[in-house]
Amino acid sequence: MTIKIAVLGAKGRMGKEVCRTINGEKDLELFASLDLDDSIDQMRGAHVMVDFTTPDSVMKNIDIAISLGIHCVIGTTGFTNERLKKIESLLSSNKSVGVLVAPNFGLGAVLMMQFAATAARFFESAEIIELHHPEKVDAPSGTASRTAEIISAARSEANLGSMPDQTAKSLDGARGAKVSGIPIHSVRLRGLVAHQEVLFGDKGELLTIRHDSLDRQGFMPGVLLACRKVAEHPGLTVGLENYLQLG
Repeated sequence: MTIKIAVLGAKGRMGKEVCRTINGEKDLELFASLDLDDSIDQMRGAHVMVDFTTPDSVMKNIDIAISLGIHCVIGTTGFTNERLKKIESLLSSNKSVGVLVAPNFGLGAVLMMQFAATAARFFESAEIIELHHPEKVDAPSGTASRTAEIISAARSEANLGSMPDQTAKSLDGARGAKVSGIPIHSVRLRGLVAHQEVLFGDKGELLTIRHDSLDRQGFMPGVLLACRKVAEHPGLTVGLENYLQLG
């Protein structure tokens, strides 16, 4: 069966790449490519909605898609716990619909997060540096925030205490923004695309896990995987790693 895809945010950098990629796949059909001023009703009849829009519009798009029985692959950032709970509430009216909210579709980035979760149990200290192009509107990135949450959960399971930090005086932001207790430092610089380093430290050794996205084509295998798998996962799923059978 050909999977009919509606792409929202189709004129954006990621949206354009998604549309181009879908057009090259035999089992996928670009059913609708929508952007500002287009009627969202045009996606009626699609099997999957791929959303790379804005935090201001994504929740309404998800609401409409669920009401139409359309599965959702969400690459838009800005998701809080409250927003995720809202999606779960919306899904209660149509439990057959699958919604994937993915902070990152780069398979390497997903593996970086999983490697970080494994390493987190063994190191006293952990911090994150994320680096992106200057047009990115949110900081820290969704990937960095998700990585921090994963690291924090792993540290908690390992019964690790607070990380050492004797800083007594600093400028605001000098020690980064803390997400789940993990410091994140955001860089916005011309020439960058999307990059992240996870730094672990303990007495006598350091471990750095780094992922670099050099072109938006690198996100496309993850987007395609999500489009093909989302119908098999009804309800809300957070993180592409849940589709990868990592064991």
